[in-house]
Amino acid sequence: MDENRMWQRLAAEFLGTAFLVFVGVGSVPALAMARGNEPFTGSELGFISLSFGAVVIGTVYVFGYISGNHINPAVTVALAATGKFPWRDVPGYLGAQVLGAVAGSFAIIAVLGQHASELGLGVAAYGDIPVWQAFTAEFIGTFLLVFTVFGVIHRKAAPGFAGIVIGFIVFAAIIPVAPVTGASINPARTTGPMLVQSLMGGTVAWEQWPVYVIAELAAGVAAGLLFGLISRTQADRTSLTEALTEQETRA
Repeated sequence: MDENRMWQRLAAEFLGTAFLVFVGVGSVPALAMARGNEPFTGSELGFISLSFGAVVIGTVYVFGYISGNHINPAVTVALAATGKFPWRDVPGYLGAQVLGAVAGSFAIIAVLGQHASELGLGVAAYGDIPVWQAFTAEFIGTFLLVFTVFGVIHRKAAPGFAGIVIGFIVFAAIIPVAPVTGASINPARTTGPMLVQSLMGGTVAWEQWPVYVIAELAAGVAAGLLFGLISRTQADRTSLTEALTEQETRA
């Protein structure tokens, strides 16, 4: 069978998420080192967004045919909630993604040094704004991402462009969301840097963690369900009925 084993798929999720965090999140302290204590300019925010978008494009084409390149628990849970991914594989994927984010965060410190942690390690956090505003920002950013993922993997989607489209939507979504919450739009990207920053003795606003993760997971499920609602045709319903009938027959 031309299908990768589970350990291979988990390794791909681990590496893909590690690459995402090292390149994307790592661009934040890297630019901060170059600027000192000066706040980021609009063009520098663009460079950070481009770093995230570029690494997503790369990982889609490198790992997509192995594991699907979810590299984001919001994507994994959304796919499972809509019947496109088995729930039994969800815990393994989520674990691999979070561990990959932790590894990517340690890699940032290994390359940039302890100063990266002193500069915040790119940990996503929001300032003096209402919780609902932070929740809304992460919800909308994640919704855009997951909705796009569902669009490019649809059976009618043009083949070959998934990586580019997803990378560009990540780039675009970060621009308006980053000034509010840092634009994590990924529970693994939220969690990994927070864990490592805590281990390195840095200050982490853990009370904000549920706001990020709940918003991101809820947005993923909402995006998947809404896309299914507006895209499903009679052919899709027939295929689903046949698949369920076949499962009942086997049982």
